[in-house]
Formats: sequence, C-alpha cells, structure tokens
Amino acid sequence: MRFQRIPPSLAVGVRRGVATIALTTQPLWLLAGIAVVATLLAAAGPVVVRRFIGLERLGANNEVAGFKFANVGVLYAVLLAFAVILVWEEYNDAAKAVVDEAGAAVSVYRLADGIGGAPGKSIHDTLSAYLKSAIADDWPAMAEGGASPVANRALNAVYAAALTFHPADLRDAGIQGEILRQLDTLTRARRDRLDMAEGTAPGVIWFVLFGGSLVTVCFTFFFGTENLRAQSLMTGILAAMIFAVLVVVIAIDHPFAGEVHVTPDPLAAALADFTAVP
Repeated sequence: MRFQRIPPSLAVGVRRGVATIALTTQPLWLLAGIAVVATLLAAAGPVVVRRFIGLERLGANNEVAGFKFANVGVLYAVLLAFAVILVWEEYNDAAKAVVDEAGAAVSVYRLADGIGGAPGKSIHDTLSAYLKSAIADDWPAMAEGGASPVANRALNAVYAAALTFHPADLRDAGIQGEILRQLDTLTRARRDRLDMAEGTAPGVIWFVLFGGSLVTVCFTFFFGTENLRAQSLMTGILAAMIFAVLVVVIAIDHPFAGEVHVTPDPLAAALADFTAVP
C-alpha cells in the first residue's frame, strides 16, 4: 500500500512568477483597458512613422517587407497558440485535480462508515476539518502561489486517524487499506493543484510573448500604403487580436488566482454531502 503525508516543506511553498501573479490578480476590466490603450497606440504608429518617412521610401520596400512580415507573423502566431494551449490545459488539469480530490474525500468518508465506532468518527471529523481548511486556507494561499500550513496539518490529522485504527479482521484490514489508497489519491490531487498554483508559463515565455507582440505590431508601421487610415485600421485590428489573446493567457496562467480561477466548489459539495448524511 503506497501513501504519503504532506511534508512540512510545503508550508512555505515555492514562489515563482510573482510578476505574472501580480498581473493575473488585476481586474479583467483593467487588463482590457490596458489592451485597448495599447491598441490605440499601435494604430497611431503608422501615422507617426509616416511623418518622418515618406510614402515613397516606405512603399519601395513593401514586397520584401511583406515576405519578411509573413515569416515573423507565422512564428509569433505559433508561439502565441502554444502559450494559449499550455495555460488552458493547465487550467483544465487544475480543475480536474480539485474534482479528483473531492471524489477521493467522499470515498474515504463512506469507507469510514464501514469501520464505525470511535475510529470511524475520528476519520469523519478530521476529514471534514481538512476540507474546511482546504477551502478557507488553501485557496487564499494558492492565490499567492503558496500552500497553507493549516491545511497541511489538517491532512496529517486524517492520516493519523486512519493509521491509529487497528483492524480486527481481514474485512477491517481491507477497509483500512482502501482508505489509505484513497487518501493517497487525495494527497496527490492536492499536490497537483498546489504545484499548478505557482503558474504555468516560465519567465522566458513571457519575455518572448511580450517582445514578439511588440516586434510584430511595430513591423506593420513600415509598410507604405496610399490610404494611411486603412493601414492604421489594419494595424489596430492586428494589435487588438494579439493583445486580446495575451489578456486570456495572463488571466488563466495562474489557475487559482485572479477573477478567472478554479473554485473549491467540488470540495464544498463533498463537505455538504458529509453534513447531509444522517
């Protein structure tokens, strides 16, 4: 039988991506406002460039610039798509980890009914206390990329309650073994969500994403079209699409922080099931 306890080292938690957590925790309206301002500045870019470089000089390089811009655009589009897929899969995995944790908790609670008496009640009580602590303490800690030591101790108490039970026969031994297996599943699911709370995309990805958006948008300033308004509009549309996708990536990069986050609703539903049992 393989199971594990939460080590004290998780009480501190590893903080990474502090800058992206700061961005993620900003209101969506603020992120959208920044994207709108950046789009307006991008749309004004061709106008500013045209004041210093004439249409004839810009238009002379349209053919070569168009070929190079196609390569730059494809490379950045691939990177942007990779970032979206990366953070979206991590977000879904985080939601699944919470569901798995809740399912394992329900299984442990019901298996404890087969033990009965003081040992079964002890498992019921400590498991309920753990879920309450996970909701009240773990989620605020994960919003900052860490873990709650209070929830760690609450989970250790569940293990202690399960391990202090002494089986009287093979039936009790089988129940205890299955409880420990489900606790192992619960612990792994919690470890997964704690790890994913630290963020998905590494710093180098963010550097390339923001740098690539700047290069891609600014590249469009140096095309020469007779209709300057049309060029500014096309640049603005391109910038709006890029910045909108960046807002999505920022919003869900940390699955447990910000306005778009994974909620503890599955754990709350499991806890409600416990209290509904007569």
